[in-house]
Amino acid sequence: MTAHASTYQQLRSHLGVLKLGTAAEALPSILDEGTTAGWSNTESLARVLAVEVAETEARRLAGRLRFANLSTEANIDHFDLDHAKGIDRALLAELATCRWTETATNLLLIGPPGVGETHLAVGLGRAAVEAGYRVYFTSAAELAAKCHKAAIEGRWSTTMCYFAGPTLLVIDELGYLALPQEAASALFQVVNQRYLKTSIVITTNRPVGAWGEILGDFTVAAALLDRLLHRSVVLNMDGESYRLRGHQQAAEQLRQATPDNHDAPMVVKH
Repeated sequence: MTAHASTYQQLRSHLGVLKLGTAAEALPSILDEGTTAGWSNTESLARVLAVEVAETEARRLAGRLRFANLSTEANIDHFDLDHAKGIDRALLAELATCRWTETATNLLLIGPPGVGETHLAVGLGRAAVEAGYRVYFTSAAELAAKCHKAAIEGRWSTTMCYFAGPTLLVIDELGYLALPQEAASALFQVVNQRYLKTSIVITTNRPVGAWGEILGDFTVAAALLDRLLHRSVVLNMDGESYRLRGHQQAAEQLRQATPDNHDAPMVVKH
């Protein structure tokens, strides 16, 4: 065995011991390419390690996405600014940087169903995941149900720690469904333990003045809003529901494709 072959095998062995399997697999092709291109040993080593770093980052991103529990594949790039009212391009671009999470700023997205609050919340959550932050997405009803179950099973502290952990917590659809009586207390405690430490995004179809009705407790609602709004961005979104718009467009396309003889009977074959 030549000294060169011995060094090569030793390098592959070292990569294996260090559990750098992707780098070990890429080593032969990178060394061959480096010999052809005249790379220095340092450059070849840098490229070998870059392959491992890319694999590690992809694996970590996949893990963060699994944990995030995002409800859809929505992203910021596909958000329809021409349809949604109440948000401009400069603000959206700033939100997409996720810098606001570094100051534990909260974001309230308020508007009727179908104007894109959930799309925006999921898209910002995805942007935060891709930026390296831990994110968790849940609906208000799911959060209340998990807290209720935890209280019954004696896991309250563990569940509170779970919701306190992520850098960004997205709570979707507050006000869409009736919440149980204990939901107000659970939501307040989640918000309170994250106060000035980590960020929360809440989507809702109800103005903040109606949160006492949503939660069934005006005192708790006031205390909750006091913490949420202390350091926050509030977007009052408006516009036509994109679902209804899609339905109308589909109906129009069908109408245009239908023959002129609209009075002809429809024949159904069995």
